[in-house]
Amino acid sequence: MLIPCPHCGARDESEFTYRGDATVARPAPDAGTDAFHDYVYLRANPRGWHVEWWQHGACRQWLRVVRHTVTHEIRQAALPGEAVEVPGA
Repeated sequence: MLIPCPHCGARDESEFTYRGDATVARPAPDAGTDAFHDYVYLRANPRGWHVEWWQHGACRQWLRVVRHTVTHEIRQAALPGEAVEVPGA
């Protein structure tokens, strides 16, 4: 699987570390214990296109990657704060 780093170009996935779901929002500080429990422990297991956090070990850059969870096709990689397009969304 090749991941396109905006700084280094397309690189093998072995240079990256998966850092989790980029669609989950942290609850407000006063949200309560149940909200934080769900945030930390409950995750969907999506089938299809998904936005994920990856970190490139070479340049230490964080990326939001749009990846298909079945085929592992990568459509886009963007820096934090940049827009990403999720196919079919």
